Amino acid sequence: MEATLRVRMSAKDAHYGGNLVDGARVLGLFGDVATELLIRHDGDEGLFVAYDSVTFKAPVYAGDFLEVRGRITRVGNTSRGMAFEAYKVIAADPTPEQPSRARVLEEPILVATATGTCVVPKPFQRGPGAGAGAAPTGDGGRG
Repeated sequence: MEATLRVRMSAKDAHYGGNLVDGARVLGLFGDVATELLIRHDGDEGLFVAYDSVTFKAPVYAGDFLEVRGRITRVGNTSRGMAFEAYKVIAADPTPEQPSRARVLEEPILVATATGTCVVPKPFQRGPGAGAGAAPTGDGGRG
């Protein structure tokens, strides 16, 4: 199972000089993809418990568009192994005369990868595909 989202990094995402975006922002996007995958697979948002590896490969700047991909690589009793990749698909390319200039990249640039583990407690699991059009089932045993 896979999920993808595309997001523009804005000026509020810039954390360092030169409009550089903090790597933590990319990790947050990996978390958003993980949440979608868990909802699609189990009908519950679950919990992200650990990253096994994180590698930042290229800088991300305000104005860049990222395509973030994730997939479930392993399904355990309650755990779900996941792998993530973030690609820059549009790069900000400002000039003093044209500060809003950008360019579509012919080849996306891999900016980050990660693997991690999420958990969906047994009482909250509604089975594969449960998040796809399934009717709500009350509080899911949480209350």
